[in-house]
Amino acid sequence: MPTRPTAVTPLPQPAEPPPAMWAYWPQPPVQPQSPSIWRRLTYLTLGWVIALLLALVVVIFTAGLLFYRSDVIAPGVYVAGVHLGGHSMTEATALLRVQSQERGIVLEGDGSHQALIPEALGISLDAAATVTLAHRQGRSIESLRRLIDTKGQVEIEPVWKFDPLQARQTLQALAPQFERTPVDADIRLVAGQVEAVPAIMGQALDIETTMTELTQDPLHILAEGRLPLRLKTVTADLTDVSRPVAEAHTFLNHTITIPAYDPLDEETVSLKIAPAVWNQWISMRLNDTDPTQFEWSLDADQARQALPHQIEAMGPEQYLKLDETVEAVTAAITNQSWAADDLRVFHHDQRHTVQFGETLSSIGFDYGMPYPWIEQANPGVNNALSPGQEIIIPSPDALLPLPVVKDKRIVVSLSQQKLWAYEQGQLKWEWPVSTGISASPTAPGIFQVQSHETNAYAASWNLWMPDFIGIYRPVPTADFMNGFHGFPSRNGATLLWTNDLGHPVTYGCILVDSKNSGNLFDWAEAGVVVEIKK
Repeated sequence: MPTRPTAVTPLPQPAEPPPAMWAYWPQPPVQPQSPSIWRRLTYLTLGWVIALLLALVVVIFTAGLLFYRSDVIAPGVYVAGVHLGGHSMTEATALLRVQSQERGIVLEGDGSHQALIPEALGISLDAAATVTLAHRQGRSIESLRRLIDTKGQVEIEPVWKFDPLQARQTLQALAPQFERTPVDADIRLVAGQVEAVPAIMGQALDIETTMTELTQDPLHILAEGRLPLRLKTVTADLTDVSRPVAEAHTFLNHTITIPAYDPLDEETVSLKIAPAVWNQWISMRLNDTDPTQFEWSLDADQARQALPHQIEAMGPEQYLKLDETVEAVTAAITNQSWAADDLRVFHHDQRHTVQFGETLSSIGFDYGMPYPWIEQANPGVNNALSPGQEIIIPSPDALLPLPVVKDKRIVVSLSQQKLWAYEQGQLKWEWPVSTGISASPTAPGIFQVQSHETNAYAASWNLWMPDFIGIYRPVPTADFMNGFHGFPSRNGATLLWTNDLGHPVTYGCILVDSKNSGNLFDWAEAGVVVEIKK
């Protein structure tokens, strides 16, 4: 049985002594009391609690100290939506760099879109500085309070850097994609008419303006995720070609006239080539050194293809040599004279149907062609002609092999036995002459002066002929010619036919008084046309 505590009876207190009789009154000793077990348990528990609290404080303090000194980021810390809590600074830095590479900025320009990472435009995340800010969260009273206020979650703004040099280099590298070279105004021929080709403006990337907008607020560009590229117009050097167009129009609006002389009848015909025809042969461009002027070139092949149609319009018997005509047209255009030097009209061979009673000699006489020439053009044909037979009459041009002298002409009449010499259309001389006898006649026709011999020798008749002017070969293969000469001599002294002028006496040549033959010899150069009439 537990022992109950003994009750203590209080002792009676003595009466307060009188002041004068103050004396010491000893107190009786207090007896100690034994604590109860409940109180001891309470004290023991309180002690353990205090010890545990102290231990917890020590643990928390130690953990806090370790956390404060570590490189681990406090939980609940976010950067641009990325949770960095619990990651070391190294891990967080790597994580942010990966995340920053996933962002892009779209470049917009000229209807195209091109995405680049921000670093290409000089906008880069300063991961180290950003992680440092994240690491500071929870390591100061203010940041700790912030964590508490945001219920353990805080968003840190990332730290960005801008490198204008990198941005400029990227824009310079992109510039060629947006370059469009301007094209100068030009001229062109369309259906023979000149017209202006308008200039085409070029464009280029305006790096300076784009850089200004980017530099002013790179973070706004980053947030928008787009960068409008500024383009500028590049003006062509040449925009006005009205002057060369007007001058080219005047140049092309000319008719080319090509005069052509026909030595047979002394007529000059004109071949006219309209602008609509010859303009098709021309190509035109602006002068390289002076674009206010134009240049042209003629396609000779096109001219060569088109001119035969123009020449055919002259008639079925006449024609011009194509090479000479092309050259004349080119010269007329080049010199802008629009009228070429005289060309010569040539003549085609003719076809003749033999009539009853005709011979090669009579046919040649009618056509003004020595009959051996007709015989040569018709191999196997002789005087045994048949009515209805078709033969070729060679072109009279075969007897005019040299360039024609236009301003001089000699006319001989077989019937009148006379000679007339003309210069510039005016009569110079009129003389009596003698032509060939019937057995060796002088052929009628159109011939020309081909040779000069001071004293020619005719072996067949043993004659020396002074002031000889050869005009045609009676036989195309012969090495002798008929022509003009003075009174002939034989054996070096005897003069023949001095009193026979005015009637046929020669063997085919045309006899001129020796008083005149020298003048004719000096005056009639090679190429002068000689017309012998019937």
